[in-house]
Amino acid sequence: MTQSFCLDLRVRVADFVAAGHSCLAAAQHFDVSESFAIKLVRRTRDTGSPAPARQGRPPGGGKLVAYESFLIQTIEAEPAITMTELAARLLAEHGVVAAPAMLSRFLCRRGFTYKKSPDGGGVRTR
Repeated sequence: MTQSFCLDLRVRVADFVAAGHSCLAAAQHFDVSESFAIKLVRRTRDTGSPAPARQGRPPGGGKLVAYESFLIQTIEAEPAITMTELAARLLAEHGVVAAPAMLSRFLCRRGFTYKKSPDGGGVRTR
C-alpha cells in the first residue's frame, strides 16, 4: 500500500477549503490530486478529523481464534503432530477447514516454535 499524506498537509488542505476555497484550488495550491482534496474534505466532514484511516487488516480475529484452546491442547498432548494432521483433526472434530500454513502462522503467533531433533523428527514447543 502507498503511504498516506502527512497530517500537517492534510490539515492545511482541509483548512484551505474551510476558508472558502474550492477543492480544485486547494489541489492546485498544495500540488496534490483533486481526488485527494475531495476525499479529504469528505472525510473531515464525516469524521471531524483529516487524519488518515488505519491501513491493513483489522487486528484480532480470524476463524481459528474460537478453536485456540483445542489447538493448543492438541499440540501440547502430541508435540510431534504435523500441520496437515492437525488440519485433518480440526476438520474431523469441529468441521473447520484450515490450511496447514494458516495453522502454523497461528501457532507461531501464540509462541510455539518448531524444533528439529537429531532423529529427523520435529517437535513444536513453546
